[in-house]
Amino acid sequence: MPSCSDKLEVDLESAITANSMWKDESDAKAAIYGAYVRMRSTFSTAYIFWGEYRTGLWGKGLETSAGYSNAFSNQINSTHAQANWKDLYTTINDCNLILKYVPEIAFTSDEEKNNVLGQAHYIRAFCYYWIARIWGDAPIVLSGFESSTQEDLYPTRSPKLEVFSQVEKDLILAEELIPEGNNKAQIATKSAVQILKADYYLWIAKVNNAGQDALNKAKVAVDKVISSGKFSLLPNFANVFKTELNPEIIFCWRMVMDEATGGYPSDYLVPLQYVSASVIENPIKVGSHQQWVFLTNEYKEFLAVEPTDQRTKVSYETYFDVGKQSTFQWINKYSGTWENGTRIFDSDLVIYRYADALLLSAEIENALNNPTLALQNLNLIARRAYGIENKYVGLGKLQIDQAILLERKREFVAEGKLWWDFIRMGVVFTEVESLKSQKDKPNVLLWPVHDSSINTNPNIKQTEGYN
Repeated sequence: MPSCSDKLEVDLESAITANSMWKDESDAKAAIYGAYVRMRSTFSTAYIFWGEYRTGLWGKGLETSAGYSNAFSNQINSTHAQANWKDLYTTINDCNLILKYVPEIAFTSDEEKNNVLGQAHYIRAFCYYWIARIWGDAPIVLSGFESSTQEDLYPTRSPKLEVFSQVEKDLILAEELIPEGNNKAQIATKSAVQILKADYYLWIAKVNNAGQDALNKAKVAVDKVISSGKFSLLPNFANVFKTELNPEIIFCWRMVMDEATGGYPSDYLVPLQYVSASVIENPIKVGSHQQWVFLTNEYKEFLAVEPTDQRTKVSYETYFDVGKQSTFQWINKYSGTWENGTRIFDSDLVIYRYADALLLSAEIENALNNPTLALQNLNLIARRAYGIENKYVGLGKLQIDQAILLERKREFVAEGKLWWDFIRMGVVFTEVESLKSQKDKPNVLLWPVHDSSINTNPNIKQTEGYN
C-alpha cells in the first residue's frame, strides 16, 4: 500500500471489476487507488481539450490534425474523440461500486473506512463537475453497473442543475469523511476538497446565478485552504513544475516512469529528428512525437509583454537552430526528464495549486465587494511574477476582475483552466474570436454527445444545436 499511495500502482482489472474482491480493507484501498488510476487516465489527454483548447489561445504546432484544429476554431462535432463521456462514467462507476460495497467491509478503524468513502465521493464530485460544465444536461448514475442485464443500464440526461446539485452533495460528504491526516497531493485531502468546493461555488454563483449564498460558501472554502498554513508560493516559478509534490501543490495526478507517463504535454515539444544534435536539450527540449499544438502568436506576444515576468520562459521558449535554419518553440511546463537520449513525460499534472487558491479568493472577494482583500491576494501573485510590491492599487471592481483574468492567463498557461475562466468571468464571447460569429448558436459553449453514446443508449438525446 505505501507503493500505491506514492505511485498509484494498481492493476485496474483486479482493483475494480472482480466480483470476488469486496472482502477486506485491503480490497477497498486497492479499489480507491484503482479509481484514481482510472481518473488520471480519463483526464490525461482530454483535460486540456475540455479546459483550454477552445480559448482561441492555441493553434497549429509544427503539424496539426482535425481533432485539434476543430477544437481551436470551435467547430467540434459528435465524432470528436473528446465528445465521448464514456471514460468519465467508467470512473464514476468505480466510485459507485466502492460506495456500494465498502460500507459493509470491516476496517481496523472508522477513520480508514471514512477515508476510502470520502475519496470516492471526491472523485465522483470532480467527474460530475466537469460533466456538468462540458455537456450541461447529463445522466446522473449513482448505482454501480455490474451486469448487462441491470434495469438501469440506459439512463437519460438529467437537467444540468441536478448534475451540479449532485456535485455539491458529494463534496459535502467528501469534506466530512476525509480525515485531517491526509497530506499527499496525489489523493484528496481536506484542502483538495475545499479548493474544488471554492471553484464549484464560484462557478454556480456567477454562471448559474446561484447568488450571494454560493459566493459566501466559496469564500468559506477557499479561506480554509489559505488559512491552513500548509501551502505557499514557491519563489521560483519554474520549480512549481520541476519539484514534485512541492508546497504549492494542492492536488495533482502523479506521472511516474514505468507506471504512467505522457498525457497532453507530450504534444508540446519539438520532434528529436527535426533539430541539430548540438542543440538537443541545450536549449531545445525535444519530444518523442510530432508537435501537434502551440500557442498562437498573439498569445505569445501577450505573455512576453512584461520583460520582468519570470513565468514567460517557463510557459514557452523560442530558439533559432542555425544548423537547420529553422526557429523552434516549445513549452517548458511539464517537460519531464531527458534520460539516455529519451524523453520521459513524468511531470505530475497539477490540477490545483496555491496560486489558484489566491486568485480564486481574489475573484470571490471582488464579487463580494471586498476590493482590499481581492487586491491583497492578486498582488501576492504579481509579486512572485514580477518581483515588485503592490503592482495593482486603486482599481475599481471591473478593473480588478480584468487584472485577475490577465494574471490567470499568464499564470496558468497549459494548465487546463482558461476556458472555464472565460465563461465564469463572462468574457468568452469577447476573448474567443471564433465564437463571435457563433454567439447565437444554441449551446455553443457545450460539447456534443459522441455518436457512440447515442448509438448504444437510445435514451440519450443529442445536445440541442448539434443535431
